Amino acid sequence: MSSSTASLASTKGARINQSTSPEAMALIDKVADPLGTTVSAFMEQHAYEAARQVTAAEDTLILSRQAFEAFVAACENPPEATAELRRLLAR
Repeated sequence: MSSSTASLASTKGARINQSTSPEAMALIDKVADPLGTTVSAFMEQHAYEAARQVTAAEDTLILSRQAFEAFVAACENPPEATAELRRLLAR
């Protein structure tokens, strides 16, 4: 069991109730047992990992080298603030 699995398994509190098909339950049970884990722990770990992957994908921005260099240049050399921007920031 990985350290993230151990930390998740030892945390008690929130509860998730999930209905599933008999086929899905049988398969999950078949896989969890040889891994030495419970169905609940198996489902929690895999749902958690999937949620982390979705979060990572949503939090990652991939730029071409040209776009990245333009972004860095804009951050390092911002244009002068316009009168409209100064008014907006003064609010």
